[in-house]
Parts: sequence; C-alpha cells; structure tokens
Amino acid sequence: MLQGQRIAVVLPAYNAAATLERTYREVPRDLVDEILLVDDSSQDETVSIARRLDVKTFVHPTHRGYGGNQKTCYREALRLKADVFIMLHPDYQYPPQLIPAMASMVVSGEYDMVLGSRILGGQALKGGMPLYKYLSNRFLTAVENFLTLAKLSEYHTGYRAFSRQVLETLPLEENSDDFLFDNQMIVQALFFGFRIGEISCSARYFPEASTINFSRSVRYGLGVLMTALQFRLQKLGISHFSIFDPRGRKL
Repeated sequence: MLQGQRIAVVLPAYNAAATLERTYREVPRDLVDEILLVDDSSQDETVSIARRLDVKTFVHPTHRGYGGNQKTCYREALRLKADVFIMLHPDYQYPPQLIPAMASMVVSGEYDMVLGSRILGGQALKGGMPLYKYLSNRFLTAVENFLTLAKLSEYHTGYRAFSRQVLETLPLEENSDDFLFDNQMIVQALFFGFRIGEISCSARYFPEASTINFSRSVRYGLGVLMTALQFRLQKLGISHFSIFDPRGRKL
C-alpha cells in the first residue's frame, strides 16, 4: 500500500518458467498488495512455478494472445479493489525495482498512466535492443507524436502503471488480442485525455526474454501507424472507430 492506495502487479505470462521466479523475487512486497498472473496456455512449467510461489494465478485453456492475456489481467485485477495497477512482464526484461517510483507517480495524482521508457536515458541499445528495433521504435514514435500531438519518448514499452480510472474508462475490449493491444491502449489514453508520465527504464535482452520475430514486428508496425492515423481522423471528425468510442466495450 502507498499513501492509503492499494497496489496490484499483473504478470501476463507465456512460457515464462525460466524467469518467473527471478522476476517475482524482486517485486517489492512491502509496497505491493496483490500479485496476479495470467498464463496464456503456456507449454512449460509457468503455472506450477506460479502456484508454488503462491501467486494468484488464472489460466487460459487455449492461447488467446498477448492482448487477450492483458484483458484478463486487468479484468481480474479490477476485482481485487486495487487503486494502482502495474503491468510487469515476467520474462525479467524490465526491472521490478522501479515499481515504487511508477506507483508513486500515479498515487501523486499528477499522472494517470506511467510508462517505463527504454529511450529516456539512452538505455535501449546498451541493454541489447537490436538496432533495427531501435530504429523502428524511433520512427514509429515520431510518427505517432506527429499524429497525436503528444511528446512521448516511446510508445512501445511493455512496462506501465495505470490508475483504476484508466482501466475502467478505456474501451479495452475493442482492442487487438495481439501485440498491438499495448500501443492501442496508450493512444486511447491520449484520446480520452489521460495524463501520461514517463520514467527512464533499463531493459535486458537475453535468450529467455520474450520477443517477436521480424514478420510479426512488421505487422505490429503497420498496426501502430493505422492506430495513430485513426486517432487523427477521429479527432478531426472525419471518421469513427470503436477503440475511441466512450460507449465501446469495456472490461
């Protein structure tokens, strides 16, 4: 708990057996009230390890995708009556030690969403991010900032914190069940006027860390550009998209 607000960490997991316990052990339990893991039909020992660690665990009987996993994470986390939610990958790519700082930024009331940016502080390439991913990250972020009129350093991090209001307001069920979900959520938050802060974040790239291959990266990039374009078209009143509809399907 932080300043009277309950903190929940959600772990969207898929074949995370090699890194889950290491990630879990570094979560600051003196601050975090709830840890919830959603397993997306892993083929390894992720679920048994989570249960051995006494982590509240939900299992998808069939693979639903990264976005589908997060939808379950947030739906179940909202039932825990927490006030601040941290999404942390259990693949040990992002440092759990930043949870107190990210939660504090939301608890302060200054921000509704906080992103752990690998670009701030120049940590991305030092951490091992492939050059082509770094360059595509910078290009896509520039285009998105141009179309949304925001000034974020990165739209593609998998480390973020949210207020309860964000999760209850955004029509997240309208989003993709694949990797595009992450980006759509940030652009939705901008569309609905939520305040987004950033914190410099290191990232580790190693064989056990999750990643997507080149072809899926291309599909993701095209989806990112389409999402930003949809944002601008709806802001201009030219078109209408369900992901920006306040009456859209919520969790």
